[in-house]
Amino acid sequence: MKLAKLLDVLRELAPESLAESWDQVGLHVGVSTRQVGRALLCIDLTWAVLEEAIAKRCQLIVAYHPPIFTPLDRLTDAKDKERLILTAAERKIALYSPHTALDAAREGVNDWLVQAAGPGCFVPITPGAEQSLLRKVVVFVPVDAADRVSQAMTQAGAGQQGDYSDCVYETQGIGQFRPNDRANPALGQAGQLQRVTEKRLEMLVAEDKLTGVMRAMRQTHPYEEPAFDILPRQGEPMGQAPGVGAGRVGDLDQPIALKTLITRIKKHLGVKHLEVAPASGQRTIRRLAVCPGAGGSLLPKAGAVDAYLTGEMRHHDVLAAVQSGTTVILAGHTQTERPYLKVYRQRLRQAVGGAVDWHLSRADRPPSAQV
Repeated sequence: MKLAKLLDVLRELAPESLAESWDQVGLHVGVSTRQVGRALLCIDLTWAVLEEAIAKRCQLIVAYHPPIFTPLDRLTDAKDKERLILTAAERKIALYSPHTALDAAREGVNDWLVQAAGPGCFVPITPGAEQSLLRKVVVFVPVDAADRVSQAMTQAGAGQQGDYSDCVYETQGIGQFRPNDRANPALGQAGQLQRVTEKRLEMLVAEDKLTGVMRAMRQTHPYEEPAFDILPRQGEPMGQAPGVGAGRVGDLDQPIALKTLITRIKKHLGVKHLEVAPASGQRTIRRLAVCPGAGGSLLPKAGAVDAYLTGEMRHHDVLAAVQSGTTVILAGHTQTERPYLKVYRQRLRQAVGGAVDWHLSRADRPPSAQV
């Protein structure tokens, strides 16, 4: 499938608007019109990963951590990072990163990580803001196809206004066009002026639903080149979006011993060792918070918790947490992220079917290991 359509899928699973303001999510290298048949999933883009992608003839690398985080002044062979990015571009391999957008999204890394603790009720530590920026989509459709197109768009998420769904405004008029010699028109003939009775459909669409709605419109619209407008519309503030945002915090259904929690985490992450800083006198764990990667800055926002699971934290931040009564469990930065790639691959397979062959990188490893 074309990279442009594949990007729509990636952004539906992890809307880029959910990323932290400091992050560099999105497409880093790529041409949207090129075809993608094979893609490689990894945590970090390294030379070993790039060589693996070349050997497997992949056209896309989805690297969880942004390949370009700090701006590059130029692309030459003077520095290792520049050579890496330049080589990917020369080999026509696109680079994409979901990072904190994938963390924050529903069924993303945070939701997966908190499952390590067992059944319970958990919410984001810092909820993401609901999209207040809406779009008004205006589409012009032949009268006999208007209901089909309208239904497809509303099923994809258009026309949602508060407690009401399927909200569409219709007007009728005459559309005019003249196909050129390269066109393959559904109505009329090349070189001849065509006038068609059409309906103008107007619907509001939340920004995170826009790509899916437009795809549904194109798939059901009879025209080779549908006429449409996408207009910005500032909606009323909607507050916080339930279920998305940074980290997760909440209560287990039943309190458990620290030893039980450690056993569950090891099994979920597939690791043999954890760093544990137990709070003094703590016997059971009920309230828990998690954050993948480096989560030290998020712990103060979680409030009072019995335990905190993350990848890594500064020594003094761990010390302060323990003194305040919170047990800190550190699994290693990428060990809280890398196992999720199997889940991510399955979700991508379900989203695109057999159009893309997804590979998990074998060369992608943590920069350090226990010896």
